[in-house]
Amino acid sequence: MPTEVVAHRGSPRELHENTLESFARALEHEADGIELDVHGTRDGVVVVHHDPSLHLNGSQAGAPRQAIAQLDLAAVRSASLPGGLRVPTLDEVLELVDTRAKVYVEIKSRGIERPVVEVIRRHPTRCAVHSFDHRIVRAVKELAPDLRTGVLQTSYLIDTVSAMRAAGATDLWQQCEYIDEPLLRTIHEAGGRVIAWTVNGWAAARELADMGVDAICTDVTPTVRESLGLPTAQSPVRGAAG
Repeated sequence: MPTEVVAHRGSPRELHENTLESFARALEHEADGIELDVHGTRDGVVVVHHDPSLHLNGSQAGAPRQAIAQLDLAAVRSASLPGGLRVPTLDEVLELVDTRAKVYVEIKSRGIERPVVEVIRRHPTRCAVHSFDHRIVRAVKELAPDLRTGVLQTSYLIDTVSAMRAAGATDLWQQCEYIDEPLLRTIHEAGGRVIAWTVNGWAAARELADMGVDAICTDVTPTVRESLGLPTAQSPVRGAAG
């Protein structure tokens, strides 16, 4: 199977990350998948944002950020992101993407597993869920055994397969600096996939693809597509060399 190119939070080098506009740009760049982050509001809505807090529109300079979990959707909507963009809901993103790409949902906070699954069930979009918190992954798998799940790692474990099995995961989201052939062989033999993150260099993407990673998560989709010999919709946005 060809290596998937997954747009990390959309097209963050061009438009503010985790916004509908950024995801739409990633689709224009022909990304195979889109990766995004979610939190839950006080009134139970799943919204797409990386940080657990944000500045509300009209906040004075130096004012503290407010936790998304303590805000209702209307308040979150009032936050103005760079470029005048807004925080979208997961429903809105899945409606935008539809069946044009996979959507990889990173759950950033515990307690919203069920609402996330319910949103995913409402759409035809192919989705998978992953998290640094492996307890979240296990909870999602218990709620939706058919849903693809993955665990995030920033280190090289002695027994990664056992960690994945404990969480019910089949995808390993591995920080790219900790990927080598023995790890790939071990995960593949166990029936799993390896997704490298975050890869923004032409040569690094090519090396990882040649090594056998299943997907590459990147801020610069055109650059990675070009490095893999895939057609690009526009001239690539060059990342760092190496």
